[in-house]
Amino acid sequence: MAWKYILFDLDGTVTDSKEGICNCVKYALEAAKRPIPTEEELMKFIGPPLIESFQKFSDMTFEEALQATETYRERYSVTGLYENRLYKGMDQVLSTLQKAGYQLAIATSKPEEYSVRILEHFGIARYFDEIVGSTLDGGRNAKADVICEVFRRMNIQEEEKGTVIMVGDRKHDILGAKECGIASCGVCYGFAPAGELEEYGADYLVYRVEELLSFFAQNN
Repeated sequence: MAWKYILFDLDGTVTDSKEGICNCVKYALEAAKRPIPTEEELMKFIGPPLIESFQKFSDMTFEEALQATETYRERYSVTGLYENRLYKGMDQVLSTLQKAGYQLAIATSKPEEYSVRILEHFGIARYFDEIVGSTLDGGRNAKADVICEVFRRMNIQEEEKGTVIMVGDRKHDILGAKECGIASCGVCYGFAPAGELEEYGADYLVYRVEELLSFFAQNN
């Protein structure tokens, strides 16, 4: 397959954001006087839209989840987004893919303004033609909506979908890719529980960051 466009998820794919997200979830739950789950349960908050996660994993109503998300962002926007690290070797992967002529984009459920700040903080924003995330008002939240916005900004036409691949670590990346009619590559070094990427039908699997380069070299 001759890929032209590579869409990357952010959390669990480009950066290891576990510390910041878990700390901010705990901050929001403490403010809501809700029990603090185990570390294993906290990991489930990484990837999906936060409003969805607060409802699913903390048994909140939509309104309670909305308030918890706002509280989460109080800490995240100042401190949490920097409690983060770039996966080892990722800078080299992105640089090499860009030099090889691929057009790269970020497609994340994280709010776009935070995503831009994180990528600039790590000095890798320059590798991406577009950085697309969710909106703070929830208007663009689902992964499929984010991917569609990437298409719009990069002027990717329907007949070009066969040249687009979504790279991500959770089922939402795989399902969003399927909904938008593009291929998906699941990265097993991220935050998905064992077997999730296979269960939801990732077209390809990569187990380590450095394998991304060989994957694209072999499949193009």
